[in-house]
Amino acid sequence: MSNRLEWKGGRLSFQRYIPFLALLSGLPAIVIALVLIWSGDLAGRVQVTLTVLILVTWAGLLATLRDRLVRPLHVVSNLLSAMREGDYSLRTRGSRPDDALGLILTEVNALGQSFHDQRLGALEAENLLERLLTVIDVALFAFDDRDQLILVNPAGERVLGQAKADLEGRHAEDLRLADCLVGDTPRIMELAFAEGLLRYELRRRSFRQNGRRHRLVVLADLSKILREEERIAWQRLIRVLSHEINNSLTPIKSIADSLDGMLDRMPTDAPLREDLQEGLKVIAGRSAALGRFMSAYARLAKLPRPVLAEVDVDAWVRRVADLETRGSITVESGPAVTIDADGDQLDQLLINLLDNALDAAEVTDGSVSVSWRADSHQVEVNVKDTGPGLAETANLFVPFYTTKPEGSGVGLALSRLIAEAHGGVLSLANRKDGPGCVARVRLPVSPMAASAPE
Repeated sequence: MSNRLEWKGGRLSFQRYIPFLALLSGLPAIVIALVLIWSGDLAGRVQVTLTVLILVTWAGLLATLRDRLVRPLHVVSNLLSAMREGDYSLRTRGSRPDDALGLILTEVNALGQSFHDQRLGALEAENLLERLLTVIDVALFAFDDRDQLILVNPAGERVLGQAKADLEGRHAEDLRLADCLVGDTPRIMELAFAEGLLRYELRRRSFRQNGRRHRLVVLADLSKILREEERIAWQRLIRVLSHEINNSLTPIKSIADSLDGMLDRMPTDAPLREDLQEGLKVIAGRSAALGRFMSAYARLAKLPRPVLAEVDVDAWVRRVADLETRGSITVESGPAVTIDADGDQLDQLLINLLDNALDAAEVTDGSVSVSWRADSHQVEVNVKDTGPGLAETANLFVPFYTTKPEGSGVGLALSRLIAEAHGGVLSLANRKDGPGCVARVRLPVSPMAASAPE
């Protein structure tokens, strides 16, 4: 704030105008005093001394008056300037509410304290908002009036499969979100992002910021909710089937063993003895196979909650890859990153994915590779093969469904359960860079544990 305020009645600045008025008001008295001194009978030395004393005293009073008036205004100006720059910590002394100038200083201090409290409240609200955006499980996107992304939460990053730094500032058309900015809301949409073609519930709201219209887009993944309902349904089905089948298998196996013992006591040349023995072997073998079959599915219904501990991704991937003996697996080094996970369950997940990749690679004498990348929120592990690819993707994670002659249809369903139990996602798709399939596992990283991606 400039202290050179022009007045309508003259060209003098404020700090000169007030002393000038004081000078004019005291000038008649000074002139009269000097006239009396010099017209009297005083000695010349006394006259000079009194004149100098009066003029010096008068000048000192004018300087003091100017300082007492201008200095507080400079202080107020500096305080207001600091507030304009966002510094609300400065305060002034001498703020007395019993006089006009002190009242001004008191109000300026109160204004600074009010701004300080408002900023503190805004920072706390912003911190709370950031925490809420981090923990909610729906994807949030905010677009400005030019349809450019200005805000995305971690769930939105996972949906798009990219980091926040790579998303902000990009147009909705580039992010395949342009259809979300038009049309009715709420509504159900099928959208293809990093996790594949999924069903989302779209909600959209408008808001204004800095006088400009913005739009907030909320995408709730209905596929995850439906999968959870499906998982509960077939877990109940598996429990019922397992109970009933096991109750039937136990007497069947017992009777088959008893009949086999009776056949051993029969003469070797008894009619139909060989046929009966062969039939009992078939009954016993199929009963045992059915028991193993149901035991495999029971694992889906009884998957325990993960026991979390720090897992180094590099060590985890290399350890599991070394367990495979059917073929060579190429491990491509990635960034150093640690995740909070159940190491045993993650081992089973990666073993299942590598088994499927090796099965596919054997068909075309292809290869299998494992790589990973990470950002501040998640790590993505990719298992790639150069096999024939996926002919059918709709039923990959459906229990009991398998394309392998000797498969049980458990591996992928169990792997996805493990990934989702860790707050992650498992998806499979045909490769775009050549023949084969890629399985992607996205898992949240440990707080403050991930290094910058290489």
